[in-house]
Amino acid sequence: MSSSKGKIITVVGSGLIGRSWAMVFLSGGYRVQIYDNQAGQAARALLDVRKQLEELQEAGMLRGDLSATQQLALLSSHDDLPQALEGAFFVQECVFEQLEAKQEVFRAVESHVGEGVVLSSSTSCLLPSNVFSQVQNQKRCIISHPVNPPYYVKLVELVPHPETLPAVMDATYTLMSEVGQAPVRLRKEIDGFALNRVQYAIIAESWRLVKDGVISVKDIDLVMSEGLGMRYAFIGPMETMHLNAPEGLQDYLQRYSQGMRRVLEAFGPVPDFSGEAASQINKEMCQLIPSDHEHLSVRRERRDQLLMGLASLKK
Repeated sequence: MSSSKGKIITVVGSGLIGRSWAMVFLSGGYRVQIYDNQAGQAARALLDVRKQLEELQEAGMLRGDLSATQQLALLSSHDDLPQALEGAFFVQECVFEQLEAKQEVFRAVESHVGEGVVLSSSTSCLLPSNVFSQVQNQKRCIISHPVNPPYYVKLVELVPHPETLPAVMDATYTLMSEVGQAPVRLRKEIDGFALNRVQYAIIAESWRLVKDGVISVKDIDLVMSEGLGMRYAFIGPMETMHLNAPEGLQDYLQRYSQGMRRVLEAFGPVPDFSGEAASQINKEMCQLIPSDHEHLSVRRERRDQLLMGLASLKK
């Protein structure tokens, strides 16, 4: 905790991801200055963070060594960007997923911070070379892509700009580890990064199986939640292969590689996620969980509560 004492992180954008990042950094004892260009929005975000931290403390799920009151004492809101950036060594951008908006943020931020300040974006799919294309010093730029909600799901993908210095990757990796996240390093930029490329592959095949009448929406979700997801919560696909054959990965490949290739070659084209199939799948999904605000809010709260419990188990 002593290494973070007094150090300042600026969070630009006070929406869901911005508030979650603020909570993560507070849990590590960092001072957090949260900024939003909509007057009063950052102040309203503080009220939400306060409510969440107090609820987490009451449930015994508060992260870090500090109480909710101590963490909240480290948090401030700002409507003025230069003021919000004052003293920061790390800037985490969390504005909406629109390239021009992010480029505009980093143009403004760069004009108010020193050369040693790390500029980090929360984008989930925009390439660093595009996000930071208008930044003069691209060597200190990096993508820190969290998984929603980052307070409960700890993975962070660190994706470098082609010019990013190794020291910036190392410093960001260290920061994310210190605040309790689980950072992974991508060695170079790629469209969709790693998480979404894997996620989209699962979504595409799930969509095809439902569209082709092989399985229902409810049951394909059970394939993941009660099947693959049970072990993927603790080990990944590579270790799964390694453990699923008596003599490890090489043995697994000798046993199953021919079958894997046969199935993979039978996959259909990438779905367009529109038209009649989309209407039918949406109808089936909404029969299970209606898409009105009340039902979705209840399910999201359930998701977060279960993730809290899973995070506790994984400790």
